[in-house]
Amino acid sequence: MQNAAGPTFLADCPTRLAVEILSDKWAVLVLFGLSQQPRRHGELGNLIGGVSRKVLTQTLRRLQEYGLVDRHTEAPRQIEYRLTDLGRTLIEPIEVLTAWARDHGGAIVDFQEAAEAAA
Repeated sequence: MQNAAGPTFLADCPTRLAVEILSDKWAVLVLFGLSQQPRRHGELGNLIGGVSRKVLTQTLRRLQEYGLVDRHTEAPRQIEYRLTDLGRTLIEPIEVLTAWARDHGGAIVDFQEAAEAAA
């Protein structure tokens, strides 16, 4: 019997892999942080806030492995990260998600606070 939900839900579907990559909160923030310009590791960490150096490094490496981010070395201590052509295709969808979060984030917080108060 064929999967009624469609191939997207199959473990080996490329769509599922893409969703898994983008479901990581740090991945989306890193991609969004690189959407305006290339940045150095420390710059990204300061921009994002709340992410440890180790997790940021792991996230950048993972995004490199998937072809979304490129590591560019100018000199031994001057390493910048930038979006690849494939990574730049994510700018518009991430901007849409960011706009939605800006518009509805307060409603989510209000709901959480009401649920906590009722408990």
